[in-house]
Order: sequence, then structure tokens, then C-alpha cells
Amino acid sequence: MTQATIPSPNAKEYAQREGGAANGCPWEDVERYRELGIYTGDTHWALFERVRDLYGDAPVAVDRYRSLTWNDVRHSAHKVGNLLRGLGIAEGDAVIVQLPNAAVHMEAIFGIWSIGAVPVFALPAHGADDVAHFARTAPAGVRIGAVPRDKHAKRVEKGLHEEIPELTTIQIDPRADDPWGNPVINGAEASSTEVSSENSTPWPSPETDPQALAFLQLSGGTTGTPKLIPRSHDDYLYSVRRSDEVCDMQRGDVFLVVMPASHNFTMSSPGILGALHIGATVVYVPDPSPTTIRRYIHAHRGTHMALVPPLLISLLNSRDEAQTPDPTMETMKTVWVGGAKLSASAAERVAPELGINLQQVFGMAEGLVNYTKLGGNIDEIVNTQGVPMSPADEVRVVNDEGAPVDRGTPGHLHTRGPYTIRRYHRNPAANASSFTDDGFYITGDIVTVSADGAITVTGRAKDQINRGGEKIAPESVENCLLKHPAIHDVSVVGISDDVMGEKIRALIILRDSYTTSGADAGEVQGGQDFQSTEVPHLTAVSRQLPTATQIKQFVRDSGLSRFSVPDIVEFVDEFPLTGVGKVSKKDQ
Repeated sequence: MTQATIPSPNAKEYAQREGGAANGCPWEDVERYRELGIYTGDTHWALFERVRDLYGDAPVAVDRYRSLTWNDVRHSAHKVGNLLRGLGIAEGDAVIVQLPNAAVHMEAIFGIWSIGAVPVFALPAHGADDVAHFARTAPAGVRIGAVPRDKHAKRVEKGLHEEIPELTTIQIDPRADDPWGNPVINGAEASSTEVSSENSTPWPSPETDPQALAFLQLSGGTTGTPKLIPRSHDDYLYSVRRSDEVCDMQRGDVFLVVMPASHNFTMSSPGILGALHIGATVVYVPDPSPTTIRRYIHAHRGTHMALVPPLLISLLNSRDEAQTPDPTMETMKTVWVGGAKLSASAAERVAPELGINLQQVFGMAEGLVNYTKLGGNIDEIVNTQGVPMSPADEVRVVNDEGAPVDRGTPGHLHTRGPYTIRRYHRNPAANASSFTDDGFYITGDIVTVSADGAITVTGRAKDQINRGGEKIAPESVENCLLKHPAIHDVSVVGISDDVMGEKIRALIILRDSYTTSGADAGEVQGGQDFQSTEVPHLTAVSRQLPTATQIKQFVRDSGLSRFSVPDIVEFVDEFPLTGVGKVSKKDQ
């Protein structure tokens, strides 16, 4: 098997160079968390093996094509690990995982952990530019993806081949009986001897340091591409265990993976890993439509799921109003809602209309997680985003000058704790602006804290768009649009939306040499236009003003994530300005 180009130093070594644990926690704090019993020395692969010993023949991963037991997943994980070893991947090397909601996602990440390597969690919606950035920053020499079947996935494959040809790509088919039996490596199917069943024989698992780099998660940002978040085994698994303690998922329950499996929310609050920790079953839902969600609840007797507010609202608005509560939810116990603020009006509807518990979750991939209390008072459940889940979480709310504010007064949320990072991965510029000198993470959220510690989010301090839980940097969309030959200038903002939380609005000033013939008139609403028919964008040769549809297609073709495509495109003559002549985004 041809070996991949493996970067050196690798991701783990870069993390070690910075000092402290992989997440930046100083050694004296690591020792303190050990003494408190917060850090237990666990690792992700050790967790899997321990629970597998208890429930080996029980189902653990189910999708529309396969149902796998714990032993099945272990068998596949060793095949993945040996495949990666054959490509030259060793302990501490990073591997990008960009897979859909399917059992192959679980097989891939535990296969990576089985050899002590480091997953980088990319989403299927990420474009080639994003993935190339992850590969260079981690650094990673291998990416695992699905055989491309839609236009976006094909654009990603083409873009990666052109932009970073040294990145080895493994393509697998989630629909196959044995997806790891015939992977496609750099466009060629691997030989049967390279991936034969004998290759499921486990290698000796490395003695992984629980403070070492476990994986790299992604953060939304206010500028450019996503930042990489370094999490250690000890810090993340504490977060998972603590989430299980404050939630109600139990052995025998069924967690439905509705949102992308690589999302931090889906993975750990309590999510996929929380389900595995207690021996529950994970069912992967292929799409988040209300019809599909209801079908999977019925077919698999689902008990729990995690949703962003737009998905919950779609579920509420699609029910049969003649039947209250919704009979299709009869096996469901709890829905966790987070990723963006849930309106009180929507929160109030969950219990009476769906007949299930609502537990709000306010968290971030960088660390801090807050939950409302199950069975708590209705005011807290509906109107707040909960309290920090760990007694060791430190929260402070400050004004613009950094001074603490009184309880109930809005201010900037800063946090520090055993599962909150102290630095980003290989990003000193972001570290300088995102962390205080005493190690608190500056979240960018404006919040109030009640007398009993409940946090309510009132806004964002950063210039960031939160579209249905996906964080988009306006600058990245602006930089993309400015490459269009017809565009003179552009300003991208988030605007309030009852369903998505925020939508992306692009105001565009065109170059003088372009005419208005053939242009869309006025404002054009894009909605969730992810699957539109492709329309070739016009170039400067035609000298015709492009339509809003063509502008959106230009963004899709550029390599940006699908969720970065503007919902609204509006052509204007000028932008609103502040008193000192700067573009006023708050007036757009």
C-alpha cells in the first residue's frame, strides 16, 4: 500500500510544544483536577473497550443500512486502524473525518483512537477551502470521507485534489455491507489483500496519555476559517460523564443522531459519547426533516435527541394539531436544544405539544456547558439557558473594561474550568484575543446571571452569524464574494429570523461596468437554498449584472461550507455608514 505523506511534527507534538496538557491546562491545575476526582486517567479507546466488555453483543450503532453490535464496531475499528497504519499513520498523527450520519462515523473515530491517532472533526457541509485549512493546520496527511454522491461532495473532492494534492483521501461507501472492505484510496480501489478480514486483527493499543491530544474540534470564528480546538481525553470524558449525570439517558435508551455526528453538541452533550458511556444505543438519522425524525423515532423507539432551535420549531410546526400531545413522540423522553438561543415562545410549546421533556443546553466546543434542570421550574426551563454543569466551572461576567457586573446585569461571559480549553491549536493570534492572562476563555457571548446562577444569553459581542447553530464569519463570505468579477464591494451581516435564529444577508455593490439587464429586481430571499439547481455564474466577459441565484452559486462553487451561502442577496448603490465613515453593519 502506498504510504501517505505524513506531516512532521504531528498534531500531538505541536500540542506538547506549547506546554501543559493538550488543551493548554497548566500542570498544577491538572494535578488539582486529579485530586478532586475530575480527571480519572480515562481515554476514549479505553472507555469503548470497557463498555464493550459489558455489552459486546448488544446493538450500539444503527443506521438505515446496518445494525452493529459493540463487537462489530470493534472489529471494524481495528480494520480502520490497520488501514491507517498501512498508510503510515502513527500515534499522534491527525486524520480528518468528514463523514455523514451513519455507523461508519463511529467505526472511523474509534479506529483512529485505537491506534492513538487524532481525529479532526469536519462536517459534510465543509468546503474544500475549509478542509485544506484543517489539513495544513492540524497538520493531517489523511482524510476519511464518503464516496461523493451529491454536487457539493464532488466539488469538495475536486477542490481538495487541486488545492492540496498531498492529502491522501480514503473514500468509503456507508451503504455497503462492509464499508471498510473496499475503500477507495486516492481514486483507486484498494486491493483485497490490503484490507482483508485478517486486517481486523488488533495491533497492541498504545499507552495513550490521558492529557494528550484526543481530537481537534472546530470553532466558529469572526474572521476567516474555523479555529481548531484541542481537547484532551481526560477533559472531554469528564464533560461526557458529567453530562450523563445531569441528564436522564440510561442503559437501554436510544439516542437519535439528527444533527451532524461530528458536531460537538451531538458528540458530547451528552450525545454519542454519553450514550456509549452508559451503554445506550446510537441511531443515525440520515436527514433532519420532521418526517424522517418521526419515522426513526417510531422504527427504533427513540428516547432522546439533540436539536438546534430551527429543527425543533420545524418539528413543532409539522405535527398534527388535532392530536395533542403528538402521538408520534410516545417513546421519546427528552429533547436537548442548543447551538443557538431558543425563544421562550417555542420553549413553552415543547411539553404540551410534543409531550416530552425539554432540557436547554448552552455550551461551546471550547468547553463550558450549561443545562436547565430536568423537572425544574418552568421559568428556568423556558427563559434561561441553564446553569454550569460542573461545580468546578468558573464563570464571571464583566463590562467592556473587564470589571465584574452585578447579578442580572448584562455583560461579557468569561469562563475557566476542567473541560474548557486554555488555548487554540497553533493559533497564537486567536489565543491573544480569546483568553485572559489568568486563563479565562472569552466566549463572545453577552449574558446575564441570576441570583441562583442561571445564565440567560442576551446577544453576541463578536461580529459572528449564528445560523441555526452553525457559526459563520462574515469576513470569510465577504472575501469569497469579492473574488467575483462583477462585485466592487460587499458587506455580509446576520439578520434576525424566527426559525434559523439568524440568516445571512449580503449587500453587494457592483462594478460600474456591469449593466442591470437580466438582474433580479430588489431583494431576493434565499431561504435554506442548499439543493438548488446549479446555474453557471456570469463572468466579466458578459458585462451583465449577475442574479442573486448566480451569486449564491458562486459561493457554493468557491469551496466555502454550504451553510455559508447567503440566504438574502441584495444589490445596493452604497452601504450605510457610521458618523466617522465606517460601514455600519448594525444599520443593514
